[in-house]
Amino acid sequence: MRTMTVAVGITCILFVSFIAAKTGTITPGEMIYREGKMASGSPLVGERESGGSVSGREAACVNCHRPSGLGMAEGQIVIPPITSRYLFKPGVLITSTEESDHARIAPTGRPAYTDATLGRAIREGIGPDNRKFTYLMPRFSIDEASMRSLIEYLRNLSSGPVPGVTADSIQFATIITPDADPVKREGMLSVLKPYFASQKRFYRGESPQLLSSWRIMYRVQRMWELHVWELNGPPESWKEQLRKRLREEPVFAVISGMGGKNWAPVHQFCQEESLPCLFPNVDLPVIAEDDFYNVYFSKGVLLEAQLIAQRIRGTAAETGVRRILQICRKNDIGVAAADALHDALNGHGIATREFQLDPTAVSGDLAAALGNAGDKDAVVLWLRPDDLKSLGGFPSAKPAVFVSGLMGGLNLAPLQGEWRSAAHLAYPFELPEKRGVLMDYPLGWFRIERIPLVAEQTQIDTFVACGILAESLKHMLDNFVRDYLLEKLEGMLSSRIINGNYTRLGLAPGQRFASKGGYIVRFSPGADNRLIPEGPWMIP
Repeated sequence: MRTMTVAVGITCILFVSFIAAKTGTITPGEMIYREGKMASGSPLVGERESGGSVSGREAACVNCHRPSGLGMAEGQIVIPPITSRYLFKPGVLITSTEESDHARIAPTGRPAYTDATLGRAIREGIGPDNRKFTYLMPRFSIDEASMRSLIEYLRNLSSGPVPGVTADSIQFATIITPDADPVKREGMLSVLKPYFASQKRFYRGESPQLLSSWRIMYRVQRMWELHVWELNGPPESWKEQLRKRLREEPVFAVISGMGGKNWAPVHQFCQEESLPCLFPNVDLPVIAEDDFYNVYFSKGVLLEAQLIAQRIRGTAAETGVRRILQICRKNDIGVAAADALHDALNGHGIATREFQLDPTAVSGDLAAALGNAGDKDAVVLWLRPDDLKSLGGFPSAKPAVFVSGLMGGLNLAPLQGEWRSAAHLAYPFELPEKRGVLMDYPLGWFRIERIPLVAEQTQIDTFVACGILAESLKHMLDNFVRDYLLEKLEGMLSSRIINGNYTRLGLAPGQRFASKGGYIVRFSPGADNRLIPEGPWMIP
């Protein structure tokens, strides 16, 4: 409960980012820790020695000590772990190097806490060695019954066996929905399987008896095992299928994955089971950033809707656009994207009208919908390549045209003639000519492993997801706790150089989308599929 080093002038960041998904009764101690609420319903109040106070969710222990209880480091601000493994044993220096945050987090030279000294630390800010805590640790007035419940909660926090982890292996799953694109599915598996095989090649066996920092790194060595969970049937049956698979094959986390039109049941399952789900390949993710256990690369077509809305709002005075005609197919992800664009433009004096084509509609129906476009309209096409190929003559009214890059094929979108020259393409990635350095390493690895490129974006994203997982695990020591995996991922993601398809990746507590922006681009006049940005990288 003691901060070891604090740089003058650095402000403590309170992270109000996590409320655990619960299916049972929450104890008073857990309510204090996670929600900053007393059993009576009154807010927890903490007074700072330097003056000022925090209350309610701002006072919750989880903000600094994190959901796992294993602490955090932010610059020179270090919040130590407060799980029983660290509290109720004498402080020891785990390692003297900077290879792990625990090099600075583990308190040294202090006696083990008892229930009495821990209660005093929480109430008075004094450790078992009689040293005062820094100003970062508030002093809390907590009654005796609530204190007992809080201490009992800390004794059990992040303790016990971890599903999917044994002495020599870590089990992972990847989830594939029935409507996943078969080509992208094969591309994803073509990366996952050899990546997991390569991790086995580095397994060293039992940790050697080394008295140096290398012993720390040996402690995290485990063989990676991959389970491929392929779903079938309607979406309402998926969660039960996943529960059955999880019972039969306990896993530590879900890595990558492949979805089609509906990922929500998978997202909900992972949240309900407190199972990390890292960077699935889905173009329509679930927007619920308070859900701790699901992490995505971007908001997909919903981000594209925000990019298009920002562009339309910014140029409305110049172009005179007053109405948006959106065209999508029923039961496809473009419906959700069209709704998001409508919401983003609501209140800005720009009306929206949506045409949903039946799944079996032919090109004549598409032409009829486009016939409604006027010269003060903008047309937004949430359509797949086959529909873009079937576009007929360009409307005589010459409307502005926006196209979903993710749905239409990005720079390979099969637009022809005036449609191609008029199209403004939403592009939630780094521009192709700027991705060269970012792509060299994964593409080189593909060549070494003899992996054919069949779905480049998916394969690059899958490789980067695996690399992020490997880097996060490396710094966990042997604290294999699901919550801690996500916390370490948040802490290290922004420092990665290999971002693959994205300009930059970064996460913080309360954020679950690592790439937050994109471009609006035009096609070059030639036939080389080169993209020309209409402005700088935008973050809506």
